Amino acid sequence: MERTLSSDLIFESAEHTSQTAWPLRVISTLLLWQRRIASRHQLAMLDTRLLADAGISEAQRESELNKPFWR
Repeated sequence: MERTLSSDLIFESAEHTSQTAWPLRVISTLLLWQRRIASRHQLAMLDTRLLADAGISEAQRESELNKPFWR
């Protein structure tokens, strides 16, 4: 038995996708912000030796820590 999609089903599916896409974008943005906050918190906890091992200067660290979470 062969199944085919009607054009109505395709357009209905596209409308549903656009309606459900924005919550996914919001969630992914919130997760990105959360990762930035966590990584900057970890960066703030590094001592001078660990910064040097990672190749990060104090100025680079301060620059990163002074950024808002959305950037």
